[in-house]
Amino acid sequence: MYKRPSERTFLFGIHPVLEALEEAKPLQRILFLKGKQTEEISAILKQCRALEVPAQAVPKERLDRITQKNHQGVIAFTSPIEFQPLDEVVLGAFERGETPLVVALDGVTDVRNLGAIARTAECFGATALVVPTMGSAPVNEDAVKSSAGALLRLPMCRVKNMAKTMEQMANLGLSAVAVSEKGAAPLGQLDRHTPTCFVLGDEHEGISAEVLQHCAQTISIPMEGKTASLNVGVATGIVLFAFRTDFSTS
Repeated sequence: MYKRPSERTFLFGIHPVLEALEEAKPLQRILFLKGKQTEEISAILKQCRALEVPAQAVPKERLDRITQKNHQGVIAFTSPIEFQPLDEVVLGAFERGETPLVVALDGVTDVRNLGAIARTAECFGATALVVPTMGSAPVNEDAVKSSAGALLRLPMCRVKNMAKTMEQMANLGLSAVAVSEKGAAPLGQLDRHTPTCFVLGDEHEGISAEVLQHCAQTISIPMEGKTASLNVGVATGIVLFAFRTDFSTS
């Protein structure tokens, strides 16, 4: 049985949504009626492009399932967090004398995985969590709950193109490291003092080929069992623990 989302989590109607965009309020995504072309909808989509807010055309039935009130063909889901510019977050870490450690997720669409990864990343002192504008789990109340509140503390960046973001990482002085069961290098060879961005993909599809080719290195987690891969949340925990731990002193 379909459960309507709480009205605390979304806005509806042309003017409330346009006003939220004009005031640059944090929004997850916007749904608008497929085939509806008006000046107001065009203005909303223009603002979405400027603010990098995902917008999707959907049938009226989907909008009606969310609310039976007069939505005027547009619904905006609010975000409990404010996304931050990647370059500002990374450069800020350098200015504080820290070694940046970024976790980038390519195609992770499960809310619980997103929350678990955010929780792990925050626990291990990650500088930021990076997700793509499209094809990523929504950053909603469920994600915050799954993260035990870590999403409210860990800087999060939303980017249009993850492959180009890997190039940006290199320009910012970070080494982009893909985590894959097909990786050639063992996890233990990484230098924990090197500014690093770990890239992880969904456990079914993995990291896209376009993103992989922009990564400086691909590593794997040693496994002895017959299971082909780990849950992406578990993999993140293993990688960050190994990277942050100096085994030479133990």
